[in-house]
Amino acid sequence: MLEKINNNQIPDILKESSAMQPSPSDAPKNDQADASVHVSYDFLIEQAKQPPQEDPDAVQRARQLLLSGQLDCPENNRAAAEKIVKFGI
Repeated sequence: MLEKINNNQIPDILKESSAMQPSPSDAPKNDQADASVHVSYDFLIEQAKQPPQEDPDAVQRARQLLLSGQLDCPENNRAAAEKIVKFGI
């Protein structure tokens, strides 16, 4: 159960809590702390320079699908158009 708080006690509580806080004048004058974050992107740059791993049979499969006419249907055309709008070219 909480004890009743007397309104006259509030200034005393504030004085005690502020006394525990360090004053700005106590701060070091020549504090040269560096809070910046150093990030190296070398790994990502090297990874981007590498040629992508390609499936050697992908071109052949795409050629067969194009020649067979399986890719030329309204559903595929619509799906391709939606992806172009969503992701760009």
